[in-house]
Amino acid sequence: MAIKTIGVLTSGGDAPGMNAAIRAVTRSGICNGFDVYGIYRGFEGLINGEIEHFTSESVSNIISRGGTILRTARSKSFMTPEGRKAAYEQMQKHGIDCLCVIGGNGSLTGAKIFAEEYNIPCIGLPGTIDNDLDGTDFTIGYDTTLNTIMQCVDKIRDTATSHERVFFVEVMGRDAGFLAQNSAIAAGAEAAIIPEEQTKEDQLAHYIGRGMRKSKSSSIVIVSESPKCGAMHYAKRLQKEYEGYDVRVSILGHLQRGGSPSARDRILASRLGVGAIQAIKEGQRNVMIGVKNNEIVYVPFSRAILGQKPMDKSLITVLDELSI
Repeated sequence: MAIKTIGVLTSGGDAPGMNAAIRAVTRSGICNGFDVYGIYRGFEGLINGEIEHFTSESVSNIISRGGTILRTARSKSFMTPEGRKAAYEQMQKHGIDCLCVIGGNGSLTGAKIFAEEYNIPCIGLPGTIDNDLDGTDFTIGYDTTLNTIMQCVDKIRDTATSHERVFFVEVMGRDAGFLAQNSAIAAGAEAAIIPEEQTKEDQLAHYIGRGMRKSKSSSIVIVSESPKCGAMHYAKRLQKEYEGYDVRVSILGHLQRGGSPSARDRILASRLGVGAIQAIKEGQRNVMIGVKNNEIVYVPFSRAILGQKPMDKSLITVLDELSI
């Protein structure tokens, strides 16, 4: 059956650049002869029928805005067969033939299950600040968040230097250390503690053991968030196990998600949105649109959500050598 109508939604955690992606899907869809519907509040809004017909004007002046005009939600109802059945019935009611889902691992997992249950073409766009979806070099929101963290650490460095303190700065990233490792390099931090290295060695002992100089006017350690081993954990360990350090903690939290998207994120989201419409025209289904080596690629959902995206270990060497 030929696809005539596309629904677009954002799901899970918000990410700067989602609005640029919504705009690109909408305008590229209309340009290529599709009807486009915006679905509010993610899969929960699809279940509840919070659906609006979009025109080109519906997405005017949103490319510079952070967050998502479609709002977002984490839908427990969609995790049930009954919830997905209600969502499918709303798609039939509005004549929606295909879904474009902008989100991260959980969102694309939901899209994959939904597509398999009801034989619906679903196209994913990687919208997550964590940069943890496999098959794409970058995800929407990652670059903006990286810059936000860098700017915050630059400010923290001022007070750390004034008081000759060690600051542990906790950043987001879920199970991936891309934000922590790269923001540490960008901000000139002394170390990054990331999930990818936690099973190999005691990262705090490594940080101290390789010669963190007490003579330094300040030290910044970037830590990936973790329920058990976050910034507070390592700060308490440093105070308990190593004497002579004045230690503070800064947890950046949801500050990282906000703000106007960077030029890089706006361009990436725009390319991926246009790529999603091209994929639909080609008859692709149940794939995530990614970018590898600056080329648009189609990544099966199973790879995008199940693969362990590799960290470039040379980045660890870069940080170690530059923080002496």
